Amino acid sequence: MTAWTLAIHGGAGTIPRAELADAAPYRDGLLAALEAGAAVLRAGGTAGEAVIAAVISLEDCPLFNAGRGSTFTAAGTIEMDAALMLGEGAAGAVTGVTRIRNPIRAAEAVMRNTPHVLLAGEAADAFAAAEGLALEAPGYFRTPHRWAQLEAARAARSVALDHDLPARMGTVGAVARDAAGRLAAATSTGGMTNKRAGRVGDSPIIGAGTWADGRVAVSCTGTGEAFLKAAAAHEISALMRHAGLSLEEAARRVALEDVPRAGGRGGLIAVDRDGSAALPFGTEGMYRGVVSAGAPPRAGIHAEWL
Repeated sequence: MTAWTLAIHGGAGTIPRAELADAAPYRDGLLAALEAGAAVLRAGGTAGEAVIAAVISLEDCPLFNAGRGSTFTAAGTIEMDAALMLGEGAAGAVTGVTRIRNPIRAAEAVMRNTPHVLLAGEAADAFAAAEGLALEAPGYFRTPHRWAQLEAARAARSVALDHDLPARMGTVGAVARDAAGRLAAATSTGGMTNKRAGRVGDSPIIGAGTWADGRVAVSCTGTGEAFLKAAAAHEISALMRHAGLSLEEAARRVALEDVPRAGGRGGLIAVDRDGSAALPFGTEGMYRGVVSAGAPPRAGIHAEWL
């Protein structure tokens, strides 16, 4: 095996074309994340290393709802989640963290350095500090457009997907197949604007928002509660294994049928063991990108590629 594939997302949601005056910053952010992950794969790195590199790039970009650009809870705080899973079965995740610069690094540390899968809240922050991971003061994560979103959601008395408010961007993720055929998935998020403090969505839950096995790697974005109820990420693998569906068929069924049936909407990215990629979404747009060995990177927001 020599081919590799990387796909990323920056969130799915209602992204009216008329309100997207300049797509260039979003495209550049997606392409930078694709290059971060692709550089790992070109050098012979693993799928796990590649998805971590891509997600760190997205966490560090304040445009995206993860890491530095995370949304605010109803209490005016930031609570971040992240998960990492390798096709070999290893997994790690954190939820409700408040100080970790790159939550995906904490998820990796849980996977590699503990017998657990998921650590939460202050204990997860303390674990990250003990591991020597970079921490930041609350002001690092506060961005003006996220605070404006919180004020808008409070005024509307609503809990909202970040895409349903001005300055839309969302949950980030990456999936990859490396040159040795290994698969990995990573997801990171700041959650929903004006959510109740302590709320946990699908992103850090293995099998709901993030999944990887020997057949497929998946990262989801959208209404977390619906993805949880649909066990969305794992369901794609189940449909491929038990129903004989192709990657594209399974991904579209979950994103366009199962998630809406569970009361939500969104999209997902997936890569299978053959290096094929699927990026379906049931919303007006999904910030996304894909690159593979020997092919140029592509980024998109709406149905067409930029």
